Amino acid sequence: MPTEVLMPALSPTMEQGTLAKWLVKEGDTVSSGDLLAEIETDKATMEFEAVDEGVIGKILVEEGTEGVAVNTPIAVLLEEGESADDIKEGGSAPKAEAPAKEEAKAEAPAASAPAASAAPAAPSKDGERIFASPLARRIAADKGIDLASIKGSGPKGRIVKSDVENAKPGAAPAKEEAKAPAAAAAAAPAGPSADAIAKMYEGREYEEVKLDGMRKTIAARLTEAKQTIPHFYLRRDIQLDALLKFRSQLNKQLEGRGVKLSVNDFIIKACALALQAVPDCNAVWAGDRVLKLKPSDVAVAVAIEGGLFTPVLKDADTKSLSALSAEMKDLATRARDRKLAPHEYQGGTFAISNLGMFGIDNFDAVINPPHGAILAVGSGVKKPVVGADGELTVATVMSVTLSVDHRVIDGALGAEFLKALVENLENPMVMLA
Repeated sequence: MPTEVLMPALSPTMEQGTLAKWLVKEGDTVSSGDLLAEIETDKATMEFEAVDEGVIGKILVEEGTEGVAVNTPIAVLLEEGESADDIKEGGSAPKAEAPAKEEAKAEAPAASAPAASAAPAAPSKDGERIFASPLARRIAADKGIDLASIKGSGPKGRIVKSDVENAKPGAAPAKEEAKAPAAAAAAAPAGPSADAIAKMYEGREYEEVKLDGMRKTIAARLTEAKQTIPHFYLRRDIQLDALLKFRSQLNKQLEGRGVKLSVNDFIIKACALALQAVPDCNAVWAGDRVLKLKPSDVAVAVAIEGGLFTPVLKDADTKSLSALSAEMKDLATRARDRKLAPHEYQGGTFAISNLGMFGIDNFDAVINPPHGAILAVGSGVKKPVVGADGELTVATVMSVTLSVDHRVIDGALGAEFLKALVENLENPMVMLA
């Protein structure tokens, strides 16, 4: 029967998006993996691929439409032998009106069709029909795979070709993730309504700024972080004179290659190595357990117009300073153009937020869940310090604050991480060993 193509969730935080552009038109034949449309999410503009094969029977949502909720039907896909006449009035695919008839139809033998090309009957589990595309049923029959053991990734849980190709014979059904109780969300305190706040400013001149998808997501995520994560904070001062001198020498030697290292590049590398030195800090909170990662995947906050991104530098502990610098520049540029793919800003265990370049001496950053910690970096400022021999001298001092999720990292462990970080930054040559 005709299949509804639903508005996809192209990022974990996406609730709605803009259908920016259709890349197909009604009557076009598409296969799994073909590009259907460009979708603007809360983070970026992304291409949406078909997960099944068929003919575009009807486009339900015009390009340029904003605020299309996830799982809203945006088009109808026709299978082989179907026509536009099979589409229910109003645009949606017809619902099965009589389950008994559907089962009987599915179980009727196709005696006249060749056995090699016929799609097996639609299977059922516990009396309920399992929806799968004809191609998926044929591949499952050839491989001897029980469709009841597969969780579909297509519209409304429909099993498609890629699901069967990735499944193993006899594979157990995927467990559904436990949903957070609705009561927990309801228990969260609510502030005054928008109307109540607007009434406070009656008679005063103001401009109302509409929230875009990114701003709504930032608001929701940071509210979640401060309500659910038990933050605590650890502060250290770091003397940068040795690092600044070493950086200047390296940049002179790298000038011919067009490489210019920033202090932030050294901070990324130092954090990555500190996570390896204190592996219990290289962890995330996962609801009922802690996940400890082996590689150092470090996220770095990048300010863009109207919000921010946190692209992730994966395996940062194994990369050279010049490689980290080039990768960070590329990620930051594409973040500002909103051209990052989800895998480039998802994941990581640890984040860095550097406001030193804006003249901020120190601040406390909010943890980006599920990360275990985030490092807030202030500016390097010349200050009087007491030297090793007790003499008073002047040094360039940078203040950092580690915001820590107490469920993942305890105080002494966080202090150990900061100690390793300070050693790396105050003795920068050890990061090249």
